[in-house]
Amino acid sequence: MPTSIIKKSCYDVTLIFYVTYAIILALSLIIFFNFMWFIYLPLKQIRLAAMEYAKGNFEYEGLKVNNDDEIGDVAHSLQYMSKQLNNSRAYQKEFISNISHDFRSPLTSIKGYLEAMADGTIPPEIMDKYFNILLFETDRLTKLTSNILTLNELDPKTVTLEISTFDINSIIKHTIETFEGLCKKKKIQFQLTFSGETQYVKADKGKITQVVYNLVDNAIKFSQENSSIQIFVRDKGEKAYISVKDNGIGIPKKDIDKIWDRFYKSDSSRGRDKKGSGLGLSITREIILSHNEHIDVVSTVGVGTEFTFSLPAEKKGLLL
Repeated sequence: MPTSIIKKSCYDVTLIFYVTYAIILALSLIIFFNFMWFIYLPLKQIRLAAMEYAKGNFEYEGLKVNNDDEIGDVAHSLQYMSKQLNNSRAYQKEFISNISHDFRSPLTSIKGYLEAMADGTIPPEIMDKYFNILLFETDRLTKLTSNILTLNELDPKTVTLEISTFDINSIIKHTIETFEGLCKKKKIQFQLTFSGETQYVKADKGKITQVVYNLVDNAIKFSQENSSIQIFVRDKGEKAYISVKDNGIGIPKKDIDKIWDRFYKSDSSRGRDKKGSGLGLSITREIILSHNEHIDVVSTVGVGTEFTFSLPAEKKGLLL
């Protein structure tokens, strides 16, 4: 075979080798840069973000992964987690601030009056007046502590309901009787509208009694003197709807979504209700949600507020 043919064959083989090598190198570079861009760098950002979140820096903004794949899902989940943790920390600070305020106020009052009694600033003949004030402030602390414990017990993961069948109309009537003295003082009347003589529901009797108590207490608290409070019980199919409506000061639109927050009080509430803890409506909502039911509120400033919640209805015939 001539040497020229051998050289040409070698050249052709070498050319094929170099072309193959170039293709492999190009593919390798493409794979490498894709790996760097879509996997390594996003994972590096996720790792750095996780380290920042572990330090408590939930406002870290270095995590900017927009991949539309599993890594992107992990990054978005991590961002969501940090946002929730940041909200939780903000809520915890607000919770501590609010509870400190509500505990400090009565304690300061109690301390001041006791010191005045001890050093003789308050004359013995008017001691009874200040003893009543001390009892009032002590009752505030007791109620606040009790409400905090109640909220803790209403944790959806651990709450236990004692479901039974009872007449909600009877619960409402008995609850109103407990406020008889306060209603006479403010000249408030109740108007009851029931769909029947009895309305049986299936729920935790003790907790629903507390719901009715909280809503009636709230209605009386913010009602004007010489006004009325309407309570409606309506039976619609498998549900019973209970409404408590007052003709009081109403709730500003900006506060409607916040009234369920623990310790939240609008300015008017904190000014008018010195005994309130800002936990009553939170407890009410938690109890209703624990029954897998709903509670709604409709309010107009200067006109009044209406709270409505639902419960599973139990037909009387089924009890026989």
